[in-house]
Amino acid sequence: MRNLRLLRAAERRPGPAAAAPGAPQCFCLGAEPGTVFVGSQHGLLELGPAAHTVTREVSLIAEGFMPEDRSGCIVGLEDLPEQECVCVATAAGDILLCNLSTKEVECVGSVDSGLSTMSWSPDQELFLLVTGQQTLIMMTRDFEPITEKQIHQDDFGEEKFVALGWGKKETQFHGSEGKQAAHRKQTEVPPASAWDDGRPRVTWRGDGQFVAVSAVCPETGARKIRVWNRELVLQSTSEPISGLEQALAWKPSGSLIASTQEKPNRHDVVFLEKNGLLHGEFTLPFQKGQVKVNELLWNADSTILAIWLEDLKKDENCKPNSYVQLWTTGNYHWYLKQSLHFGNLEKNQLVSLLWDPVIPYRLHVLCQGWHYLSYDWHWTINHGMGENSQHVANVAVIDGDKVLVTAFQHAVVPPPMCTYHLQFTQAVNQIAFHTDPKHSGDMAILDADNRISVYRYGQSTVKDSTVRLGAVGGNGFKAAVETPYLDKTYRVDLGSNTNEVMNPLGLRFLTWLPDDSFLVVGQDQHATQSVLHHLTAVPHVAGAEEQCLDLRLSVSVDGEVISLCCSPVTKTVALQLADGQILKYLWEAPTPVLEPWQTSSGSAVQFPHPCVQTSLTKISGEEVILGLTDRCRFFINDTEVASNITSFATYNEFLLVTTNSHTCQCFCLKDMSVKALQTGLSSAAVPSNETLRNVERGSRIITVVPQDTKVVLQMPRGNLETIHHRALVLAQIRKWLNRLMFREAFQCMRKLRINLNLLYDHNPKVFLENVETFIKQIDSVNYINLFFTELKEEDFTKSMYPSLNGSSNAQPQQHPDQKKVNLVCDVMRVAMERIDPQKYCLSILTAYVKKSPPELETALQKVHDLRENISPDVTADPKEYLPFLNTLRKMETNYQRYTIDRHLKRYTKALGHLSKCGPEHFSEFLNLVKDQNQYYEALKLYPPSTQEYKDISDAYGDYLNQKQLYEQAALIFARAGLFAKALDSFLTSGSWQQALCMASRLGYTEDKLSSLARNMAGKLVEQRKHAEAAILLEQYTQDYEEAVLLLLEGALWEEALRLIHKYGRLDILETNFKPAIQEAQKSQLMFLDSQKTAFLRHKSRLQVVRELKEKACESLQDYEMPNCPELDLISETSSVVTASDMNSKYSHSNSRISARSSKNRRKAERKRYSLKEGSPFEDVALLEALGENVRAVETVKGDIHVLLKQLVLFGYDEQAGELQRVLEDILHLMETSLPEIWSPELQQSSLNPVLGPSSTANSIMAAYQQKRMVTPVVQDPELLIPPKLNKNLQWKLHLLQ
Repeated sequence: MRNLRLLRAAERRPGPAAAAPGAPQCFCLGAEPGTVFVGSQHGLLELGPAAHTVTREVSLIAEGFMPEDRSGCIVGLEDLPEQECVCVATAAGDILLCNLSTKEVECVGSVDSGLSTMSWSPDQELFLLVTGQQTLIMMTRDFEPITEKQIHQDDFGEEKFVALGWGKKETQFHGSEGKQAAHRKQTEVPPASAWDDGRPRVTWRGDGQFVAVSAVCPETGARKIRVWNRELVLQSTSEPISGLEQALAWKPSGSLIASTQEKPNRHDVVFLEKNGLLHGEFTLPFQKGQVKVNELLWNADSTILAIWLEDLKKDENCKPNSYVQLWTTGNYHWYLKQSLHFGNLEKNQLVSLLWDPVIPYRLHVLCQGWHYLSYDWHWTINHGMGENSQHVANVAVIDGDKVLVTAFQHAVVPPPMCTYHLQFTQAVNQIAFHTDPKHSGDMAILDADNRISVYRYGQSTVKDSTVRLGAVGGNGFKAAVETPYLDKTYRVDLGSNTNEVMNPLGLRFLTWLPDDSFLVVGQDQHATQSVLHHLTAVPHVAGAEEQCLDLRLSVSVDGEVISLCCSPVTKTVALQLADGQILKYLWEAPTPVLEPWQTSSGSAVQFPHPCVQTSLTKISGEEVILGLTDRCRFFINDTEVASNITSFATYNEFLLVTTNSHTCQCFCLKDMSVKALQTGLSSAAVPSNETLRNVERGSRIITVVPQDTKVVLQMPRGNLETIHHRALVLAQIRKWLNRLMFREAFQCMRKLRINLNLLYDHNPKVFLENVETFIKQIDSVNYINLFFTELKEEDFTKSMYPSLNGSSNAQPQQHPDQKKVNLVCDVMRVAMERIDPQKYCLSILTAYVKKSPPELETALQKVHDLRENISPDVTADPKEYLPFLNTLRKMETNYQRYTIDRHLKRYTKALGHLSKCGPEHFSEFLNLVKDQNQYYEALKLYPPSTQEYKDISDAYGDYLNQKQLYEQAALIFARAGLFAKALDSFLTSGSWQQALCMASRLGYTEDKLSSLARNMAGKLVEQRKHAEAAILLEQYTQDYEEAVLLLLEGALWEEALRLIHKYGRLDILETNFKPAIQEAQKSQLMFLDSQKTAFLRHKSRLQVVRELKEKACESLQDYEMPNCPELDLISETSSVVTASDMNSKYSHSNSRISARSSKNRRKAERKRYSLKEGSPFEDVALLEALGENVRAVETVKGDIHVLLKQLVLFGYDEQAGELQRVLEDILHLMETSLPEIWSPELQQSSLNPVLGPSSTANSIMAAYQQKRMVTPVVQDPELLIPPKLNKNLQWKLHLLQ
């Protein structure tokens, strides 16, 4: 279940070609840390620890050991620290000792036929030479030959198999091949591949006792592997293997020899035993004939197999790609954990690669372009981060182009199987789970092409083809586990050039932050320091298959980052440098920065030794960083608390560790000090203590399943085991009991053999007060009897299950004079008799018998009474009453009443009864409240301090928000303490003062409060509330300049002037204030001029319209007929009605939109009173327009008065006088025109309308004869009343007259 994580990546480039002559051919590691010796066409040189330096070099051309045309080749290189020189073997046959300090070269031996290989034993006591004549020469460290043998031997070796004569081959068992396999002739082994270089390969066993040689047989052309001992005595020869290739590596632990084999339909890595027989294989993820395997290399502890591959050339112009793959095994399955792609450029082609002999997980790589790389790896477990999510127990395992995900929350699936797997097109290198606890199962996967694929849970209903079920799927089975879907794919491009030197895995420590941004660590190309890149997603581009992550910022780190961790609880990001220094990355700040991690005392934290696993947690309320080194040393901040820890995990307030003594310990960090934890880890705990339990040798913690008691461990061979640590079990039980969840606690205790006395002993007072709840939740006579039988007088919280933190939750007994067993039996018996004496009859009898002394007589009397009371009623049909009675009996009293009231739709009463049924029915209570909108009544049923009150308030606020009653919703949220929601609702309603109060309650920082204030100020400006926006900017963002500009924009001159003088910014007077008042003066002049022009135009038109209507009225009188007054009345009335009906289309339009919004009604009114010449109500429209002109001028008097004062204050008397004069003229014009426009007759008609609900035919006729019908008939009589001019407002400045 573990993955390989890259801790650090170092690179060196010797610089210009002059400093590194020739092409590199091989390299070896020096005894001094960081020293690398490289053999080239020119000679030998040493790369120092610095990034761009060649420390020393020796020219073998100058010494005459290599030809000047640079055609020479170094076939072997070994550093000999005791002799302070490097042993070099050339293809020409020379064995040289090169002293780089003195630059002396000594030839200690020569082989005339040349050399193809030199290989030293791991202890450097011997070395083996392979000559050009296909012979082996074993020599001592003093360069004295021991023996020489031919590679190709006809004999099998000393370990030749012995035939025991157990029958002929024809009678042997041949397995699945059948008997015909005995008669099948052995086919000839085909020659080696065309790309095989034909050079022998040599590999030593880890202890140096045996050496294996792979060579091409001159007779068959196929490769054979032979095993020799230290005296070059042949031990064994491999069986004929078709397609065996050149790569060869002996596992240092000595069990197997690895090579590669090309089969008819696949390409395999095969393993051979020392006796030459095949023993297992795994298949490479390439097609047959696609790649060639150059080398295989085991790391020092035999856990990782590195494979160097190249694409086979399809033509001469084809440039092959190079790969390095790292494989590991577990549970007999081989996993491809890392894939390094070096591209196809010639300078990126690999020369050689080596594992470090001292540091097992360090890989050294040398490229053709003199680019040296070293990678440090370590094991890590990628699991969900958080506490309560259903996907937090997910563990992801990399296997080539697949990610195997096991959801331990649902089932413990043993590897290599999994719950489901994700299929990719490229090999996967890194996995990052989301650090947001609400989305802890979401994953981000970085593949070898630097693409990040984001998988999320929920939302999508379409089945993702890249997600395939594993062990939980199958024919006829429906998987209950939820699977994620591929949300997006991002490309990470940090400005790298494809023509530059390739550095695979240039990005490491991929971290998915809670705000959906990513952190990765890169390496500075010009210095040995890391760079922290903060990446964010750019807006989606339509039609693009994948998006490119945007680089928010890059932060250079003063050192190399070797670990990065993020806490899902506190959202803290911590980085560890190579020197142990801990840095904190403040990613939530407007400009993220790095700062040293400090303890509560203010001291900087630095690990004494670099740690390969880090994590964040809280101890006694203080956030600390935990670290574990590869040597099992465990640190909390800079304090070493243990030196025998093999793995650790944090869960809620608990710390779990496994130790070298094969135990798993659990500590509660809530009230524990670091010193106490150090003592607990160093002392030998009592085996019966709940903090410690024994586990299998080599067990390591994989994950802890939240809201459960399972701890998943992995054994060294790869299989999983699940344990229920007693400390976690008891902690979970205590939580359930505190929440009165007796059913869950009882089931867990029964399953895991926890003594049931803890149900009472944990908190006797609470248990006795909630006995009925306990009985109703258990709801089983057998379980209640089981509880009675386990009752003892002993207090188990003091004896068997003491608290981890040393404190006890036990309360003093309510009845100290009464025994525990008798008290519990009596209280439960009374409760059961009250609930349902018939159902719990057996339990009631058990309660009598369990007491001390047993009340046997009372129990027997109960049995007798039951027997006497059984008298069946046979008068009624059981089909009629039994279903009804059974339903009622199953219901608790309050729930029964609730059911009746709900059926009768008496919801208020139903809520009252349901609220008494306990917290287990609260979800049903809340659903009824939401369905019937009974929020106000529901709030009365719970005290404000309860969680139920808050949940109801939360739903009530959401309901009010849907009704767009945002301010009322905010008040409900705030009253319930839901300040975040209250803040959002206050913002929506525009109540910025209350929003600031909520921000204070939420503890906003100054930066966050400033951002909030600026956001609200922008919205206030949109609403033309410049004064309030300026207050926010000045008081909460300290941006008084912007506040002044807003005040000037809103023409709030005096307030702007106050702020200018308050902050002493008199320069703003010249730059902004004076130009603003001058511009305002011009705008007011233009406004007044436009109003005056419109007023005069409407006035003249109104006079024309009135004259036309008066003429039309006079023409109607000419149609009066004599001697028929009734006909006259009818004719005149009908003519008036006919004139009114001329506007029938307008009245119809008005009636049609009467049900519309007020905005649409006002729009319709404007259409009805049209200013278009000749429209029926043109005179009314003109009256309305003239009134608007007067009111508009009247409104600006106050603004102009303030503007005049500012103009005079700054010496603009001429502009001020002009403005005052223009306003005075237009006011005089309007004042003198009002009686003419709104005549007394017109005002009188508005008080006594001709047509209306109280009008009669006689009144209409009388008005007609008095010529009052000339006045318009309108539905808005206020239009016939002249607007009022406020003469009390002293707006003029006398100094301007």
